[in-house]
Amino acid sequence: MTQTRYGFVGVGRMGALMSARLLESGHVVHVYDSAPAAVAAAVARGAVAADSAVAVADACDVVFLSLPNPDIVRTVALGPGGLVEGGRAKRVVDFSTIGPRTAGEVAAGLAPRDIAYVDAPVSGGLAGARDGKLAVMVSCARAVYEELEGVLGTFGRVFHLGEGAGQAQTMKLANNLLAAAALAVTSEAMVMGVRAGLDPQVMIDVINAGSGRNSASQDKFPRAILPGTFDFGFHTGLSYKDVRLCIDEAEALGVPMVVGAAVREMLAVTQAMYGAESDFTSICRVLESWAKVEVRG
Repeated sequence: MTQTRYGFVGVGRMGALMSARLLESGHVVHVYDSAPAAVAAAVARGAVAADSAVAVADACDVVFLSLPNPDIVRTVALGPGGLVEGGRAKRVVDFSTIGPRTAGEVAAGLAPRDIAYVDAPVSGGLAGARDGKLAVMVSCARAVYEELEGVLGTFGRVFHLGEGAGQAQTMKLANNLLAAAALAVTSEAMVMGVRAGLDPQVMIDVINAGSGRNSASQDKFPRAILPGTFDFGFHTGLSYKDVRLCIDEAEALGVPMVVGAAVREMLAVTQAMYGAESDFTSICRVLESWAKVEVRG
């Protein structure tokens, strides 16, 4: 039986680690990225270089996407020289976070070419991508899911959320809102405590032993804020984009998000102060600058 050929478009920070998982599992992987250095790094790990998205779709049966925003996904999938023009690919698995409405648009655009769009955003950060411990949220037809479940397990724990494109996106947006909200409010609490004279390491120990523990107190503060490195591995601009998409979707559904809107504004301020490329743990730096203290262990 002919070996399935996999393609990967977008081999930046997350895509590089996820495509490496495929290579380590013995798969043939064709890669394309707008950054030549990213392609070169993937080739050094054993990937096959392609010079365009459509070249990947011409060479591969299944194409994975890991791209930064809805506009880029739309262009790569449906634009001139995009996957829709490919001659071989019949499955496009999108790990990007683009919101449910864009997911539906891309699915509809690929369908006339008999290409199944698999909405499959992931959560777990760079460490999860490297170690194959991501949460992979999938919505697509059950038959397509069963066909791809094995290879998707290469990346982590897989959850089938439904058959409609966009359902996995909704789950991802809800998850990322919670992650950003935990970071923002934990930063406020920690800065308040340090300003009042508390030791930040003791504060984190107490929070994690009590009812206030959350993903920020358990992971982000010990790894990136208390050491002062602010290098957890997720850009402020991406977090802001995800939360903004979540609020927009909630508004379209008629669901008020008062707390979510406040988190969005904190990310907007962080982006304005430290830039979109800053780590999103820089939310705490904003509060530190306002309170004139530093939260360091």
